[in-house]
Amino acid sequence: MRSLLLLLLPVAVSVCSSCDNAPSPADRDATKETVTLFRSLYKLQNNGIMYGHQDDLMYGRTWWYEKDRSDTKDFTGDYPAVAGFELGHLELSRERSLDSVNFAQIAEQIKVHYKRGGVITLSWHADNPLTMQIPDTSARPRRTHGTAWDVSSKEVVASILPGGKNHEIFNTRLERLAGFFAGLKDNNGAPIPFIFRPYHEHSGSFFWWGTSICTDEEYAALWRYTVEFLRDKKGLHNILYAYNTDRVTSLEQYMRGYPGDDVIDMLSLDMYDRGEQFGRELDTALNFVTSEALKRKKLTALSETGGRRGMDNWWSAVLLPVVSKYPVGYVLTWRHTYMPRGFPARPGMPPVQMPARPFPDDFMNFYNSPRTLFLKEIQEEDIYKRK
Repeated sequence: MRSLLLLLLPVAVSVCSSCDNAPSPADRDATKETVTLFRSLYKLQNNGIMYGHQDDLMYGRTWWYEKDRSDTKDFTGDYPAVAGFELGHLELSRERSLDSVNFAQIAEQIKVHYKRGGVITLSWHADNPLTMQIPDTSARPRRTHGTAWDVSSKEVVASILPGGKNHEIFNTRLERLAGFFAGLKDNNGAPIPFIFRPYHEHSGSFFWWGTSICTDEEYAALWRYTVEFLRDKKGLHNILYAYNTDRVTSLEQYMRGYPGDDVIDMLSLDMYDRGEQFGRELDTALNFVTSEALKRKKLTALSETGGRRGMDNWWSAVLLPVVSKYPVGYVLTWRHTYMPRGFPARPGMPPVQMPARPFPDDFMNFYNSPRTLFLKEIQEEDIYKRK
């Protein structure tokens, strides 16, 4: 097991979980386990960067839902500290997510990872509640019609807020979401705490809640209504809420649509490597995002990122030097699309020959860095204080 080196950054903030002034979740009625998780993560983000991977416990490049399997574990011998799961299509009462993952199995793996001592984060690419009610009668139907990526109408958020024509449809969706959340309990019946990151990448315009698809006021109202529905109406007090944008260049741009400190627990950012300017852009963004988070006593994360194609040493040469400068709680990379060897990407296309290994060799340099934290280090820290 790698030893955990507690290298405090210059901006470190001393946290005492037993002190009255210790940082706490926005929800004043948060469960004891949720408060403990929040305070543990707040302290831990000054000690190192947790690694997270989307759908890591559900499938990999060449396997599908095998007990205790993980691409990260296959490659490093350790699980990711943070396990990400997707809830898109849960709002439609589907059995499987938009990535074809069974929701019952997602719930099972959330419980397993929590029992191991890991962190859970949930995203939600909800289908467009306005356009999915309207058939696409165009001569060439859009592939995005009715999905989270359908940005054909700027009325969608207004239509689901109180007084909107689709408000009750939205309430039904939230009821289904709340039902799933209520079922996430440990073996003793206690609610499992998790990070919820809906309406993500707001600064972009590729989802129906994007910055040019709705107003900042509508976006903030959507956030507040969602939190108040889950927290106040449904009595769910085991959720940490993550505010999130796509790439941004200023704090002013980042805070557009921010719903308020009383409903948000984490300031997070998504940024994928699109070229040589990535390191500078990420450095600039993490500087003001983490500074603002510390000022507001919020958690931080680089909640989605991914490497540059054809760059073999991206993990150690590009990502790690930047994130190591800041109190970034975790870095999460996106899912490994299930693509068995010899499986055609599309009908009529030649078979795709996937790499034999799920990560490049350089990922081990990232893993072995004293600045990165995987599950074994998190278990040592006992972030839920169960020992």
